[in-house]
Amino acid sequence: MNKLSGDHAVTSTWPAVAGTALRIAFGVIWAVSAALTWTTDFANHYVGYLHNAATGQPAWAAWWFQLWIEVVTPNAGLFVWGTRLAETALALALLLGFARKITYLVGILFSLLIWSTAEGFSGPYSVGANNIGAAISYVLIFAALIVINLRAGPSPYSLDYLIESRWPGWRKFSEWNADVPLDQVPRLSWRVQGPALAGVLLLVALLLAGLHSALNVRSASPDSAAAAVSPLSLASNKPIAEARDARLPPLTPGDSVEIRINSSDDTVEIASGVQYQAWTFGKTVPGPVIHVRQGQTVNVVLTNSGTMQHSIDFHSAITPPNLHYADIMPGESISFSFVAKVPGAFLYHCGTPPVLLHIGNGMYGAIIVDPAEPLPPAAESYVLVQGEWYTQQVSGTLMAGSYEKMQAMRPDEVVFNGAAFQYAAHPLTAKPGDLIRLYVVNAGPSLWSAFHVIGAIFDRVYPGGDPKQAIKGVSTYTVGPGEGAVFDVTLDEAGEYPFVDHAMAHAVLGAQGILMVTKPGEALAAPPISKAPVDTLAVVAPPAAATGPYKFDAARAASLYASKCAACHQATGMGLAGVFPPLKGNPSVLDADPTKHIRAILHGLQGEAIGGVTYASAMPPFADALNDADVADIANHERTSWGNQGKLVTAEQIKAVRAASK
Repeated sequence: MNKLSGDHAVTSTWPAVAGTALRIAFGVIWAVSAALTWTTDFANHYVGYLHNAATGQPAWAAWWFQLWIEVVTPNAGLFVWGTRLAETALALALLLGFARKITYLVGILFSLLIWSTAEGFSGPYSVGANNIGAAISYVLIFAALIVINLRAGPSPYSLDYLIESRWPGWRKFSEWNADVPLDQVPRLSWRVQGPALAGVLLLVALLLAGLHSALNVRSASPDSAAAAVSPLSLASNKPIAEARDARLPPLTPGDSVEIRINSSDDTVEIASGVQYQAWTFGKTVPGPVIHVRQGQTVNVVLTNSGTMQHSIDFHSAITPPNLHYADIMPGESISFSFVAKVPGAFLYHCGTPPVLLHIGNGMYGAIIVDPAEPLPPAAESYVLVQGEWYTQQVSGTLMAGSYEKMQAMRPDEVVFNGAAFQYAAHPLTAKPGDLIRLYVVNAGPSLWSAFHVIGAIFDRVYPGGDPKQAIKGVSTYTVGPGEGAVFDVTLDEAGEYPFVDHAMAHAVLGAQGILMVTKPGEALAAPPISKAPVDTLAVVAPPAAATGPYKFDAARAASLYASKCAACHQATGMGLAGVFPPLKGNPSVLDADPTKHIRAILHGLQGEAIGGVTYASAMPPFADALNDADVADIANHERTSWGNQGKLVTAEQIKAVRAASK
């Protein structure tokens, strides 16, 4: 019960004490959380937490997580320090009872931000899920502290109490209930305070023990956060600076060949600007191409200059593995010889268990054994070793291997000669009419390759590289993990001929390049493209536009967007990363002047840079396929969906832009 003293109610003692105990205990929890933000793992994987939270979210929420990923990724250091300082400040304010009115309000907002971003609303929810997220619980605790402060008034167990006794105006920042005078704030006797203090100290000890455990036992969370970031999501939009030389090296003459290879730990580039902590043969991935002739003796010396056990296994050799493919420790060497009896394109790799991990970390290369009776001479000979990268983020753009992804066969990149898309930016070259020979070796470690040159049919394919097994009339040929094949192709017409792994999920992860076939000094011809009749462009007729003055029809607009735009820009408006740009938050879509937005719909667009990413895929023009009302509806759908709040356009504006751009 409250006792009255003058015009003010003297508050009950217990709410103030309970509020103080809750505040201090909550402050210790925040102190533990704040301490963890100062660890290296937290900083290194900050962006990874957002990627993890975004994975599997429903379509309607995807834009929110993409927004934060785009904002945070280039400014990760700033956000890391902001989080550290915010959590540390909240912890200190709670422990000391400082500026409680502001602290509780800021705590609610900050907790909601964490819950809706890094915690991903604690979703996506699935069968058996029972986690609502720690941060939403924090919101409820902050709300409870506000209610207690409203009920109990000032707390004598706070720094605010001391400040208020000297500067009463401080109550504006510290008290939700400023009506209770300080001299009427009751206190418990030490007989009661003692056990309460002991309880708080016990809770502090338990939480500090939890902090010690968290700091000294490696948890799965940083790893999973690191694994959520792909190298392609971190790659620069600029082409890789220098592609690996894919030309077949010359043969070594004589009856024997000396091969000296060092295994070592090295950092290699796997995408433009993205590095990987690899295990290598000869400091590169793949290792150096070895070119020998059938019948030559190959004398191998492997020296382990790395930090792990390694070995070397030649698929071109017939030899006892227990003798010659033995594991060697760092600082050791092994020497052995074999005769290259069988011609072909072969893999060599580390055979130390787990082999999946060693190949997955880059320990592989190609050995080409020419037949004793040479193949027809080729004008150009290239070696393409297909491999896979399974990554997790170490820090920034530095990646390392994820054995979990290797076991699940979920690569982040599928590559030719170690780096994604390198031969798209730096094509392999030949002249019209040249015989081009491609030695393709699939290092895996797990995925099959369907090798194909777009626009070509191979003159011959030599399965395994054996000339006796040649087949003709093949456009695509499968090369399994650990296999090789030789492809001969003659291209009589100048042009760009992409080569890909025709398992298209692999191609979009980097397994593609270009064969540039040109005559010296001559430019490539332009494609013979002409206008088609309008009716051939209309796959599905749009709903009829309303007669009379234009009025935005949201349902009709959604239907038009779904049939004309969603395949590329997606129903979420997020586009496809690196391929088709997002419309959600797109500056042209949000611009008060809609001219650029309208022109893009009418006349198409290609090579637009948005957020530092250049989108090379072409958007087709719709000027001949859509009337003014259609274009206005699509534009307005894009300007008002996915959180966009752009100004609506009219059919008259479409008509004006159409006329001005003719």
